[in-house]
Amino acid sequence: MHTATFRHKATLTGFGAILLWGMLALLTSYCATIPPFQLTAMTFAIAFLAGAGYFIRTGHDFSVFKQPPAVWLNGVLGLFGYHALYFMALKRAPVVEASLINYLWPVLIVLFSAFLPGERLRWFHLAGVALGFGGVTLLLSNGGAFSLDARYLPGYALALACSVIWALYSVLSRKNSAVPTVLIGAFCGATAILSLLCHLLWEQTVVPRAEEWLPILLLGLGPVGLAFYTWDFGVKNGNIRLLGALSYAAPLLSSVLLLCFGRAAFRWGIPAACAFIIGGSLIASLDSLRSRAGRKAGRP
Repeated sequence: MHTATFRHKATLTGFGAILLWGMLALLTSYCATIPPFQLTAMTFAIAFLAGAGYFIRTGHDFSVFKQPPAVWLNGVLGLFGYHALYFMALKRAPVVEASLINYLWPVLIVLFSAFLPGERLRWFHLAGVALGFGGVTLLLSNGGAFSLDARYLPGYALALACSVIWALYSVLSRKNSAVPTVLIGAFCGATAILSLLCHLLWEQTVVPRAEEWLPILLLGLGPVGLAFYTWDFGVKNGNIRLLGALSYAAPLLSSVLLLCFGRAAFRWGIPAACAFIIGGSLIASLDSLRSRAGRKAGRP
């Protein structure tokens, strides 16, 4: 397969993860009675079992698990560390401000990617993620004012740590592109165990209601399962800077789905955010668009 074509398909695969993450809030809203760490442990356990099934079916050798400690640290810290710190941030800071700080991770992915071999940071990458972040700001604040209060500095710091951890996880995954994507299943298993420990330490166990089991299963198979596999493949083989900019489509899709399923009311910030995020994504993809146009015109 042509290198450019493979890169394009890998980027589309990574975008699939963003679409799946757009379903996260909707599915989670149907599991409102379940504590965060318990839900994380349950869904990542499902993701691990699905990954184990895929591992067995495809006949991978167990030698794939013989990876340097840095690979394991990046994988487990990326998946578990991000979720754990995010839950802690929401307990220590207002949701809007904590979420906005957390959503700096696409910007950080674009910035950190400049240190990767063969990657070049251009002005339109920065402009694209800046517009995307502006769209998320409109989306979360609904055009209203928000401010940072010194009382919530610990929560803000945790939210910033979340964004740094996920950005580093994504960029270092690109650097470790030789590590097979199938290893994501093991990272999910470790995340499930650590989340269970946190749940037993800090939460009261809740038995899911009958109507909550299907959303839990879908979470484990989709936004918490398949999404991490497709994201890993995308950032390792696709246009990581474009994926960073496209990531702002996740909160937009999340808001639209919540609206369509009657889980949230219409807000004027949604169409404005849509314009910002789509515009930012188009600007950030200028190099890809130029490359495809050149290939169609017969240029090398």
